[in-house]
Amino acid sequence: MTNRVLIVEDQEPMRELLKLTLSGCAEIVGECTDGAQALAAYRRLRPDWVLMDVELPRLDGIAAAGQIIEEDPAARVVMVTNHKDAGLRRAARTAGACGYVLKENLLELLDILEGPKR
Repeated sequence: MTNRVLIVEDQEPMRELLKLTLSGCAEIVGECTDGAQALAAYRRLRPDWVLMDVELPRLDGIAAAGQIIEEDPAARVVMVTNHKDAGLRRAARTAGACGYVLKENLLELLDILEGPKR
C-alpha cells in the first residue's frame, strides 16, 4: 500500500525535492505553504503522513504539528528541517511528532515511511 503524504513546506524547491525523494514510495496528496493551512489540509485529506517544516509563515511547524496531533492522536507528523537544535527536537517530540529529519538527510524519510506503522 502506498503511503499518502501531505507536505507542509514554504519553499517550492524543497517541496519539489521532497516529491522527488518520495517518488515510488508515496503518493503526495497535498501541499501547504504555511502552518496555518496544515490543520485544514489534514482534516480534508487525512494523509498517512505529514512532512512538516519547522520554520513556516503564520504558524510554525511545531505548533501546527501539535494542533494536528491534538485533534487526531493517531496522526503521524515528521518534522523536516535545517535546524539541528536539540531544543527544537525536544519541542517537536513534546508536540507529538514521531520523527525529526534534517533536510540534508532526506533519504531517512524513506526508512521512516516504509517502517512499521504505529
